[in-house]
Amino acid sequence: MAGITTLGFDADDTLWHNERVFRLTQDRFAALLAEFTEKTHLSDRLLAAERRNVLHYGYGVKGFTLSMIETAIEVTDGRVHADVISEILEAGRDMLKHPVDPLPHVEETLKALKGQYRLVLITKGDLFDQERKVTASGLDVFFDAVEIVSEKSAATYRTLFARHGSGSENAMMIGNSLKSDVVPALEAGSYGVHVPYQITWALEEAEAPLGNDRYHRLDHIGKVPLLLARIA
Repeated sequence: MAGITTLGFDADDTLWHNERVFRLTQDRFAALLAEFTEKTHLSDRLLAAERRNVLHYGYGVKGFTLSMIETAIEVTDGRVHADVISEILEAGRDMLKHPVDPLPHVEETLKALKGQYRLVLITKGDLFDQERKVTASGLDVFFDAVEIVSEKSAATYRTLFARHGSGSENAMMIGNSLKSDVVPALEAGSYGVHVPYQITWALEEAEAPLGNDRYHRLDHIGKVPLLLARIA
C-alpha cells in the first residue's frame, strides 16, 4: 500500500479536544484582569509571553500557566494581587484535571486501521499531562507505541519512524498542525496529512505545502482509510 507501514497520529486537537480548554482558560484569565486591561490586549501580551517562554518551559499547561502569571505581572505593572495569582494557579490545575473528550470518527478510524499498520501516537508537551490524557482518552489500546517528545522536527520523525517501522519514507503523519505534524513529516520524506481543528493556536500556524505530492488535507480523521486506499 504505497509502501506505507506506519501511521503516526498527533494527539491534541487530532484525537481529542485540547485548544478549546486553553481558550476557556484565557476567558477566565481575561475576567480576572478586566480592571487592568481589555481582553484583546491581554491576549496579545499572553501570546507574546508564550512565544518567549516555549523555549524555556516547553509546550503544555504548566508553561501556559507560568506565561499567564508573567503576563498578569506585566499588565498590572507589578500590582497584581496575590489572590489573582492564586486564581491563575487554580485555573492551571483545573486544566490538568479537565476531561479528555475524543473527537468524532477517531475511535472507529483507529479500530479500522489497527492491525493493518503500526499505529504510533506522537505528541509533544508535558510528560505527566500527556500521559494522563492518553490514558484518560481510552484510545491507548489502539496504539503500538506512544512517543511524547519535546519538539516535532524532521529529525524527530526520521528517528521515530525508523524505530517503529521501516523508515520515514514508508510512514504517514496525521495531525491538525501544519507546523508540527505535516511540514516536518514531509521534510523527513513521509506523507503528511492535515486534519484541521476548529481552532488553531497562533504558534502552530504555517503555510500549507501545496506543491508537495505527499501532502493531503482531509475534512475529518474518518477519511484516513479512504485516503490510504486511494494512494495504494
